[in-house]
Amino acid sequence: MSANPGPTPVLSVRDLRVRIGESRILQGVGFDVAPTGVTALLGRNGVGKTTTVRSVLGLLPEDGEVTGGTVLFDGTDVTGHRTHTVVRRGIGYVPEDRGVFAGLTVAENLALAERGSGPHHYDLVHDLFPELKARRKQRAGTLSGGQQQMVALARALLNDNRLVIVDEPTKGLAPRVVTEVAGVLERAAERVPLLLVEQNLAVVRRLARDAVVLDAGRTVHTGDARELLADRERTTSLLGVGRHEKREAAGAGQSTKEATR
Repeated sequence: MSANPGPTPVLSVRDLRVRIGESRILQGVGFDVAPTGVTALLGRNGVGKTTTVRSVLGLLPEDGEVTGGTVLFDGTDVTGHRTHTVVRRGIGYVPEDRGVFAGLTVAENLALAERGSGPHHYDLVHDLFPELKARRKQRAGTLSGGQQQMVALARALLNDNRLVIVDEPTKGLAPRVVTEVAGVLERAAERVPLLLVEQNLAVVRRLARDAVVLDAGRTVHTGDARELLADRERTTSLLGVGRHEKREAAGAGQSTKEATR
């Protein structure tokens, strides 16, 4: 009897290779995103996380190209497709820089995100972000960083999507706002699967079921997110977390020895 293969992934990336200019940025990235819950894409700065999600979305710069591998979304090969064709298949995107239109109101930012004839989930957006409803006539450029992040998330959740990709949603936010954003993402993940690029491991621990770790443009680990984060040695090895503290502790120990000589 064959083993149960499990649910079909909503997104499958296989041996993805990407060149930008003369640099080979991705050199063999592969992972699946489950059709429910949160999959975290992890790794140190500069290992290719943002390039990976932008490759999925067809958002590479003019001197960038996919040189190998495949991207399957909902069973369809979308490798190298233009962004608008990928998005229309049902992917929402929250970029690292939020990408709000500063000179437009909150309501206008949301209206621009409407895709096709709908449905458009304003009830959901206003439930998740009641402050945005109150500030619907305010220009987005006058909002705080946390409020702008809420606008960016709201735009991605406004349409019927099969997947939402969120890149560094808590970057630069105050701890209180990080908690609010994590709560919104947790509720959003009950409706649509998320691929989450995130450096805050407390947020990853709260939200993610699966984890993918990149290093030097390659996938070096896939598995259960909480199991990974519970393994301090592996987390240190793969993500560099804790190395600074260990060096400080070692230095402190050495200083103590020297002081007692």
